[in-house]
Amino acid sequence: MAPKTRVIIDTDPGTDDVLALLYALASSLEDIEVLLLSITFGNIDVLNCLRNAVSMFHVIEKEMRWRKDNGRPEGFDALKKSKPIIAVGADKPLGGERMEAAYFHGADGLGDVHASHPHHSSPSETWQHLFDRPPPDTILSAVAIEKTDDTSTSSPLFTPSSSASYLEILRILDQEPPDTITLIAIGPLTTLATAAAHAPKVFMKAKSLIVMGGAVAVPGNMTPVAEFNTIADAVAAARLYALTSPQPESTMPPPFDSSSATAVPDYPPAHQLGDRRLKIIKFPLDITTRQSLRREQVDEHITPLADRGSPLAEWVLAFTDHSFRRTEVLHQGHEVRDGGTEIALHDPVCVWYAINGEKQKDAWALVTGEDIRIETVGQWTRGMCVVDGRDRKKAVEGEEVVGDRGDWLDSSKGNRVDRCVGTPGEGVLAKVLLETVFGESK
Repeated sequence: MAPKTRVIIDTDPGTDDVLALLYALASSLEDIEVLLLSITFGNIDVLNCLRNAVSMFHVIEKEMRWRKDNGRPEGFDALKKSKPIIAVGADKPLGGERMEAAYFHGADGLGDVHASHPHHSSPSETWQHLFDRPPPDTILSAVAIEKTDDTSTSSPLFTPSSSASYLEILRILDQEPPDTITLIAIGPLTTLATAAAHAPKVFMKAKSLIVMGGAVAVPGNMTPVAEFNTIADAVAAARLYALTSPQPESTMPPPFDSSSATAVPDYPPAHQLGDRRLKIIKFPLDITTRQSLRREQVDEHITPLADRGSPLAEWVLAFTDHSFRRTEVLHQGHEVRDGGTEIALHDPVCVWYAINGEKQKDAWALVTGEDIRIETVGQWTRGMCVVDGRDRKKAVEGEEVVGDRGDWLDSSKGNRVDRCVGTPGEGVLAKVLLETVFGESK
């Protein structure tokens, strides 16, 4: 059996983020161990994203009690054996104005579920103080650490941290051997880019960075060319992608001239970084839109459980229904497909690969070492994944190529990104996710 995957998940909990997190947390500890949930801004502001994450654990706790009382397997065995840390990350991008997706995910990021189902929300006064960051270098710092360790005031299913999540990410990577921690990014890349900027050699100890983001050969979902997670902080994405390059300076974004930009350190020269580079495995819209959850599947698998009183089924039903309705409003044709409206499982695909990618290598198809660069300054193209589709011969190292603006043909420069182009089957993931989280339908 392949060794379990130990992961850090950087997330902006909206609908498909929460489905991805539930999938990871309900899986076997032999398959995946979630060490840290790093909460970033994205679908909504970071505080609402944090509330959604905490509420998810609150609902899981209620669900486990309900299952036990009704003679059902409690599930979430991995979660009971290994409590993840929750830490708060970036609240704005490294460059540009903050973007949100409330138009789709609702004002709270989960279809306004906190207003419609307040009994499934954890009151902020019971948890928000656990994430407060004290002033540095004061006695309050020690108090904050003691408070974080006080399990009497926190959930039995997670450990809150008052440290910035980029520091937690670096702490975990620093204390573990290389190639033992997988990073999963299912939100804007700001927090991860911040961690990489402060300690790039520690950050590159990660086994891989699995990224849900971008659109390569299909239209974007925010602009004709840009996907949300990438355009939400194109500068952060470009900086992380640069760490896959033999010469990171060759693809680094230009300085962002904006009062709203967040300053982070520059990377040291390539020769000071050593030989190791970041391994990015990219899951763009090209592949994630092929995995979807249909309303018919929800009606068959989740609705009967909600009718019997399952707190988790009731909660998930509420925010997925909002997503189905928004999809019908925003897109053409979804309501007439077999099985009714469907929503894409963008983020769960990344967790699926983390669990399944090594066990079923032959079932996944990757294009390796692709020079994908992120546009950061274009008026209409910011957030675009740029690839060189020209039929041009690559230059050998040291050879000058006339007319090669941007060094696209220089084999010693450019990014080296692996991109997923094939999964174990279209439409497979929804069934796997539903059965992992809720059990087999009856």
